[in-house]
Amino acid sequence: QVQLVESGGGLVQPGGSLRLSCAASGIIFSIYDMGWYRQAPGKQRELVAAIIIGGSTNYADSVKGRFTISRDNAKNTVFLQMNSLKPEDTAVYYCYAHSRLTSHWGQGTQVTISS
Repeated sequence: QVQLVESGGGLVQPGGSLRLSCAASGIIFSIYDMGWYRQAPGKQRELVAAIIIGGSTNYADSVKGRFTISRDNAKNTVFLQMNSLKPEDTAVYYCYAHSRLTSHWGQGTQVTISS
């Protein structure tokens, strides 16, 4: 059974940092492109950052220079380091795994930026 389990969300003040983790099981992690999406209330789910199997990354313009995605294939885990957080980063953050044959979503973790 495939599982993507996110952790690391929470409430932080503007300007703060959080590190999200997504632990994958039930898949051959190294052949999956991985990504983080987010969905704020009343808005569509949007791609935040992605890292492909070769290690290349891409980011939404709104997070470039503040967020960093990385992966540890030995631990089947993808990370999202989020710095200089803003209130508009508030959302549920979802982990996403994609291969040519299938894709999977995590359950999400809430990130709230507020003073």
